[in-house]
Amino acid sequence: MTAAPEPASFERGRTWWQVVLVLALGLGQSAVYAIVALIDIATRPKGIAGQTTALNTQFSDRPYIDLTYQLLAIVFSVAPVVLAAYFVWSSSRPHLGRLGLVRPRPVRDLAWGLGLAVVIGAGGIGVYLGARALHLSVEIDADGLKDYWWTVPVLLLSALRSGIQEELVVLGFLFDRFRALGWNRWVIIVVAAVIRGSYHLYQGWGGFAGNFVMGLIFGWLYTRIRRVLPFVIAHFIIDAVVFVGYTWAVAAFPQLFGPTS
Repeated sequence: MTAAPEPASFERGRTWWQVVLVLALGLGQSAVYAIVALIDIATRPKGIAGQTTALNTQFSDRPYIDLTYQLLAIVFSVAPVVLAAYFVWSSSRPHLGRLGLVRPRPVRDLAWGLGLAVVIGAGGIGVYLGARALHLSVEIDADGLKDYWWTVPVLLLSALRSGIQEELVVLGFLFDRFRALGWNRWVIIVVAAVIRGSYHLYQGWGGFAGNFVMGLIFGWLYTRIRRVLPFVIAHFIIDAVVFVGYTWAVAAFPQLFGPTS
């Protein structure tokens, strides 16, 4: 005797709880803190443009303790991705096809990733500089770590963490769960882009705008190719270049990336 199927309302409720739990453990939590941070910086005497935020911060002045903290933060930040994978795991192959993790095509995926990184990366720099000129963005310090032997490897791991966490959750998981709720394709794309922009609000309105546009482009392309790996690669490349190349950029172009007067 087989069990009776669950009613549709129960399945919808379970889907919503899955979305809430995954977001509450990671990016949704970051979005709430980012909104509070935006209120904070916007109400300070110098406004948004007079503030600075660090993307990679030091946890301790003791090198190996700091390294331990950095690695722990990276490991625990992927826990929501593991939970998302558990929720959508399929007994048939590809097991994580709902997250867009299908059979890899290394050359094609890398080509897509590189192309997206160039386009989105160049556009992101333009949005940031424009937002700074309009006093809508904080000054971003992407290199808040001291120069240890492990600094660059940790920055690269942090970039990889961001690519995995954001793309597998925002593109893979949310798109699948919102489709299960019966949402229209463009509603899913816009809502996911808003979520992506919201957890970057600590950077000011420029951070929101740039990541919202990135979300629209990534979302539209993802609905067409249904492969998440190119977006993970693109995100990793963008963040790796920003994290590792920031110090050089400030030194080479202080008038663009340095503090505003």
